Amino acid sequence: VQAPGDPMTKLLPRRALALTALAFAGVALATAGARSQGQVREFAINGRDHSFSPGRIEVQKDDLVKITFTAGDIAHSFTVDQYRIAKRAGAGQSVVFEFRADHTGTFTYYCNLTQDDRCRQMRGQLVVR
Repeated sequence: VQAPGDPMTKLLPRRALALTALAFAGVALATAGARSQGQVREFAINGRDHSFSPGRIEVQKDDLVKITFTAGDIAHSFTVDQYRIAKRAGAGQSVVFEFRADHTGTFTYYCNLTQDDRCRQMRGQLVVR
């Protein structure tokens, strides 16, 4: 127990106040960091009959985009050059992947396989606002 005239007695309330302020600052920083990371956005995209469905997806900058890509008839790929994505799914198979949408703009996703000339015509749009 410390005596009322002890200098440590005066420091205790200041330390408690400083620790409380640090705790609030940490919560504020964690909340701001979570906001800047965006939301998790999930999409199921099918490649069938030489087209993508849906043919357009929209997200916000910094969203975490999770895609389940399914090749419904023959093998197809989901390729976005600007994001360095090239995922292949065999006939009737799915592949799941995710990426951070950290570039704004409109980007083409396409099939880069050459087993059928019509694969090159498969196009869709990724819009990052």
